Amino acid sequence: MALSVFVAMPYGTKEGIEFNRVYSEYIKPALESVGFEVFRADEELRAGNIRTDMFQELLLADLVVVDLSIDNPNVWYELGVRHALRSRGVAQIQCQRDHLPFDIYVDRTLRYHIKDGVPDPDKLEDDKTALANFAVETIASWHGRKISPVYHLLRFLKEPDWKSLHINEANEFWEAHEKWERRIELARMKRRSGDILVFTEEAPTRVLRLEAYRAAGNALLKLGQFAFALKQYEAALDIEPTDLESRRQKGILLGRLKKYDDAAIWLRTVVQENPDDAESWALLGRMEKEVWINAWRSNKKTPTQMQEDALYEDDLLLEAFDAYLAAFRKQSSHFYSGINAVTLLHLLRHLTGTDEKTQREALEGGVRWAVNSALIENPKNYWARVTLGELEVLLGDKSRVEQTFKAAVAVAQKDWFALDSSRQQLLLLKDLGFRLQEVEAALRILEHELGKLEAPQANWVPRRVFLFSGHMIDAPERVEPRFPPNQEGTAQGAIARKLDELGAGSLDLAICSGACGGDLLFAEACLARGLLLEMHIPFDEPRFLQESVTFAGEQWRNRFFQVTAGPKTRLFNMPEELGLPPKGSNPYVRNNLWLLYTALTYGLEKVNFICLWDRKEIDELGGTKHMHDAVLKYSGQVHILDTTTLWSCKEARL
Repeated sequence: MALSVFVAMPYGTKEGIEFNRVYSEYIKPALESVGFEVFRADEELRAGNIRTDMFQELLLADLVVVDLSIDNPNVWYELGVRHALRSRGVAQIQCQRDHLPFDIYVDRTLRYHIKDGVPDPDKLEDDKTALANFAVETIASWHGRKISPVYHLLRFLKEPDWKSLHINEANEFWEAHEKWERRIELARMKRRSGDILVFTEEAPTRVLRLEAYRAAGNALLKLGQFAFALKQYEAALDIEPTDLESRRQKGILLGRLKKYDDAAIWLRTVVQENPDDAESWALLGRMEKEVWINAWRSNKKTPTQMQEDALYEDDLLLEAFDAYLAAFRKQSSHFYSGINAVTLLHLLRHLTGTDEKTQREALEGGVRWAVNSALIENPKNYWARVTLGELEVLLGDKSRVEQTFKAAVAVAQKDWFALDSSRQQLLLLKDLGFRLQEVEAALRILEHELGKLEAPQANWVPRRVFLFSGHMIDAPERVEPRFPPNQEGTAQGAIARKLDELGAGSLDLAICSGACGGDLLFAEACLARGLLLEMHIPFDEPRFLQESVTFAGEQWRNRFFQVTAGPKTRLFNMPEELGLPPKGSNPYVRNNLWLLYTALTYGLEKVNFICLWDRKEIDELGGTKHMHDAVLKYSGQVHILDTTTLWSCKEARL
């Protein structure tokens, strides 16, 4: 999505300058030429208070361009609001005046040229190029010196949380973002990771995009898509390298991907730079615990061997305990770190016979107090309830364990990830032979609840994924032939041979769209070989048939219905699954990315892309070339069926 620019400038003719022409001939085209979406408050045609839209833009816009050519009080006011709300993202321009006020005179200001009150036509192109470069440079230096004198001089001043500044009357951004979040959550519940990856690219501003990447990363993490979740948080850190939440989550995901050394180094750096942040200490504790567990745990060992090895690695256990304890001391309400510290003390006593009784009992009481306090605020807090259950596993009897764990799963909201996380903690205790009766009681409750749910991708995981894109059959009015109808058999044979060469079969998944020509030929060939088939189309079915199928003849319409009616085919239409595309976006480009991201979520190494393509650089936006280029960014397993060669070979044989 394009970055957004709000322009603060005078309107109409002031002091001999026609500012509306400055905007329409100079500012707007210059910024749009480098991909910005440009907005000025007077362009808002809806009824309502223009100031609400102005404040929204001053808060959320990626860049504010301010024309300081004259002393216009509204413009100075808007610049002051932006300086108060955001530390960066201001570009100053002017066409006349010899000096600027003291407060901003040190800030770089770009000069443009006026002749007879309008942009000078002799210098306009150079001025537009300079402004375009100025805007791009300002965005690129986002993490450099703070532009706002407020934030520059008040070093420890923090930008406000943009969500806390919700403007009730200005709903466009907020409604769009809330709708986006609902779709992310729906996609997570449906376990549609590819949908989530499409949504990450559709947030309208840098501020919202940071939030979007974090939300998508969290949803993908919950679906077990750790590599793709990591990419989302790294994208968030590209926008804001100091974003603490994204830095923490990157550490978690490095651990999930079993890059323990990288994770430990990363999290230690986060802790060093944020020594008072309890969550960062807790994540370091979690990583140290993972290192300890991996030092002794193996399905090739007996329980006795694992207990002996866990005891031998007690120094690693103590490192994890120290990090969790530091977190709980930093924030006494942080019951997650508290229960882990208590659990590790109990395991230390179980393995060594050493009991730090005074410290242990103090921690137990502190955790119980923290959990009860959290439950007063939110009685449906799953993590608080399950922490009470874990305390009972450590201290209580079987009946109390069952009671507390049943109360926890009752508020879990079918969150497979949360329930499985609790199960993993209990399996750790089981492996070490700790209070087996109580542990088994808790495990039975969790596993009963998990049995009602499908684990992410647990029902079926394809051996390989075959992704396809290819030309449609030529429309009757097409001037330059690309896929003549008489070449259908040639294409059909080439697709079949490639699938056979790659060994496609019933253990594999095929993903394509449903247009006449390449898509349907590929779909038919895959179904004939027993593959499961997912078809993604960019419009609802009637419109798609009209635009991409039936123009080539009713036989193609019939073949579409034969393919989609089969028991191994699932048809998804984009408006229903993803909602309408954002304003200005291309539905075919979006559909290509939807196909690609859906394939990639099964594992990059599994994806084989087959394309029926003439290799010509000139292609419709969102066509086969676009898909080919998008795939190449991720995978080298690309198989091109070159139609230029295929058609000429057939003609030579004839």
